[in-house]
Order: sequence, then C-alpha cells, then structure tokens
Amino acid sequence: MKAWRVLLGLLVVFTACGPERPADSPPPSAAASAPPPGLYSDMHAPGPTPPPAPLGSAPACAPGAPCGPAPSGSALPSSPPPAPTPPEPPRPGKVPGGLSRGTGDALDAALFEGDKAYAADQLAVAEQHYAKAKKLAPKDPAPEVGLVRVALAKSGVATDYAAAPKDKKIAALEKRVGAVTQAHASYGPARVERGRLLLILGQADKALAELEKAVTLEPGDPESHSALGVALLATGKAEQALVRFRRAAELDRDNPARLANLGTAHMMRGQVEEAVKAYERAVALAPNDARARGDLGTALLAANRADQALPHLEQAVKLAPDRATFLSNLGYAQQQRGKLDQAIATYKLALKKDDKLGSAWINLGTALAQKGQLDEAEAAFKKAQALDPSDPRVKANLDELAELRKSKGRPKP
Repeated sequence: MKAWRVLLGLLVVFTACGPERPADSPPPSAAASAPPPGLYSDMHAPGPTPPPAPLGSAPACAPGAPCGPAPSGSALPSSPPPAPTPPEPPRPGKVPGGLSRGTGDALDAALFEGDKAYAADQLAVAEQHYAKAKKLAPKDPAPEVGLVRVALAKSGVATDYAAAPKDKKIAALEKRVGAVTQAHASYGPARVERGRLLLILGQADKALAELEKAVTLEPGDPESHSALGVALLATGKAEQALVRFRRAAELDRDNPARLANLGTAHMMRGQVEEAVKAYERAVALAPNDARARGDLGTALLAANRADQALPHLEQAVKLAPDRATFLSNLGYAQQQRGKLDQAIATYKLALKKDDKLGSAWINLGTALAQKGQLDEAEAAFKKAQALDPSDPRVKANLDELAELRKSKGRPKP
C-alpha cells in the first residue's frame, strides 16, 4: 500500500537580523536537548532561537501532549519494537503492504489485482477488483479495507496529521473501517487503516492505541510501523517514533517515503547527520521527488553545508514551484551564501505564494536588515507578529533591530 508520508518539508528560519552576522554562519540546528516546535498547533519552542521547524503530517508535539525528547529510560509503547531481522522476500501474488494473502484462489487473485492497481494509482481499476473480491467473499474483511483505501485516495483529502478534523467523508470512512475492526478484531490491515484515518481526524491518542494493536498483529508490515511512528510523533514521543520509522525502513528498504520519515525523526532528535544520510538515500531512489530534495537541502543547511544544500533546494523549487516553504528555504540558503538580493527576491516570491508563511516574513526581515533597510525589515517582522503574536522569534528580531538602530544612531521613525 502507499506509504504514509510524514514530511511536507522542513522550514528554516534565520533568527538574527543584524547585518554584521557572517553570511556563512550556521543555521539553528535541532539540538537534542531542545523541544521541537509544534506543528499544526499553536505551540512553539521556547526561547528566541528555536531549531528549524519540520512541517509534516504529524506534529512534533500535539496540543496538550508532552513536548521534547523522551527521557532516558522512559518506557516504550506497550507493543515492544521487533528485533531488526531482515524482511521476508515478497511471496508470488502478494504486493508489500497489500491485502492479498498469496493463496492463489479467485478471491486472492482479485485482491492481488486490486493491490497492484492501487499501488500504481489506478484507483478506478483497484476499486473494480476490490468490489469483485467483496462479491466473492462478502464476509472477508480484506475487500472492504481495500475499498476504504481507494475511497480515501479518491477523496482528495491530504493524509496529514489533523488535516481534516471535521471532514464528514473521513469520519464516515473511519466509522466504516471501525465496523470491520469490531467484526474482525484480529485483522491487522483494518487496524492500520483505522489508525491512519484517526490521524487525519486529529485523534492522536485513539490512533496510537489502534496502531499499537496493528503492529502486534502485523509486525512485518512496514506501513503499520510507519503509521505508528506518525501517531507517536503526534503525541510527543519522538524517540519511540524513531524506532518505528527505522523498522519501517528496514522492512521496505527501497521506499523513499520510509527513508524520508526516518530522516524527519532524526531531525527532530537533533541527529542531523543521520537525517542527511536517510534523505540522501531517498533522493537516490526518487531524484524527482520534490519533498525528498527539499528535505535533504534543509538538513544540509542545518549541518552548515549551504553550498551542498543549494542545488537540492533549487531542484525542489523547480519540481514544485508553487510550494512556498521550498522557496523560503531556498532563500535562506541564498542568504547563507551572502546572495542577499537574490534571497530577498526569493522570499518575496514565497510570500506571493503564501502570505501567511510567518517564517518567510521573518527571513525576509533578516535579509532586509542585513542590507541596512531597517524600516522595511521592521515591517516584515510586524507581518510575522500579526500572524503569530506569541512567536518568540519575532520578538527576538524586533529587539535586535531596536539595538541595531541605537548602535547606528537611527531612532525608530
């Protein structure tokens, strides 16, 4: 089945605004001791220089959840991670993560054809085969799960954490697959699918419980581990999520989405070099994946390797020119290399795509300040402040801007 993708892209923020800062100074890195900022919530890392903010389908800390790395010796989830044994080779007539069982009978043949079509994004064909399988075995849970998977893919709803908390279609699908789990409590794929739907609805605790059961029932399914990793991130358990993403990548070694998720978890733990390695492999497997390129570029920025980051970020923008976060990160890399005019133009383009991207306003302000355009810089910071008055980065930059004015004898107009 399709891999759950945690990451929508990493976002970096230039936090110092004074022009005296060297162009090649390192970006803020995700220190292991610092709690990662909240995603799809109002939470932010404390202090004026938080680490780069990962944007993805699961937040670093869900509202109300404990934030930051798990303390050493903390208990892992109730279902312990399996030993890292090599994955079994796929059996004939079975797609990894699919619903067919490899038995070769008529029902299984229909499921296999549905799985192949679903993996190839041929949703209408997949729906036909799963419907055929349901006619052959109305009480078998597999065809119904297949039809739910197709319905979710056809809905157009983003498979991000809390992407559609009030969506009636998603709620109906969750109820539908919930009926399958009630009738077939030991059928793991139904547990996985219900957990995914609960994540989209933003119900992290319920998803976590469902997906822990799924991993117990389907220890060899990479998607069960991957989805559980998302749920763990959504409940503030980044260290435990890393275990699951690592296992998913072991089970599905040539899937770039698994590697991207693993890289994200490493970034959230402050393990930047490990993240770079995971993203590099993802890019090698999917060189035209804009997200993989953007993630690798941003991780390289966090490793203070802006010269290596630039071509990946440029390629990400080329592949997805409407993604404001990719543009903002490219501008940051340009700024790191001292190309201020180019960076300012890139930030402005990002804000044309999304004028509510607060970090792009902050980055634009710092670049303008470095150019000595202090009034314009202040206006950019004020835009970011209006979007999120609680963001400590804005206050830090405005305070530094005030000090810069004093040092230059230029009072606020």
